[in-house]
Amino acid sequence: MRAVIQRVHHAEITIDHQEKRQIKEGLVVFLGVLKGDTENQSAFLADKICNLRIFEDENEKMNFSLKDINGDILIVSNFTLATDCEHGRRPSFDLSAPFAEAKALYEHFVEVVRAQNIVNVQTGEFAAHMDVDVSNNGPVTIIIDTEKIGK
Repeated sequence: MRAVIQRVHHAEITIDHQEKRQIKEGLVVFLGVLKGDTENQSAFLADKICNLRIFEDENEKMNFSLKDINGDILIVSNFTLATDCEHGRRPSFDLSAPFAEAKALYEHFVEVVRAQNIVNVQTGEFAAHMDVDVSNNGPVTIIIDTEKIGK
């Protein structure tokens, strides 16, 4: 699984040019599911992100997690994170998990985050067109690839 995590002041997502969902201070997570990913990776990544110490304390040191600050989280499925740009100029999406598998692992990830007692968990909609408006705080943007950390 691959996740791009952004620390935000606030964010809003518009789904299929209609429904809007928003969060205040917290994280936006763009989540890509790759072939061969597992529920264990999904749970590991969800826990890692909720406890990642990337919010500043009173000394401006990154010592607080999303849970510590009672922050919000917006989770957005993003199959383009499974791209392979090694050859040519058109990205290949062959690394993406099949639709049903990817959707199930995305939903599992969301369930694990909700189980972390995050007060406001918002999501995009799997396979929908989404416009995401992010007010990045820092900017702080972190990429986690479970394959690269051996999970």
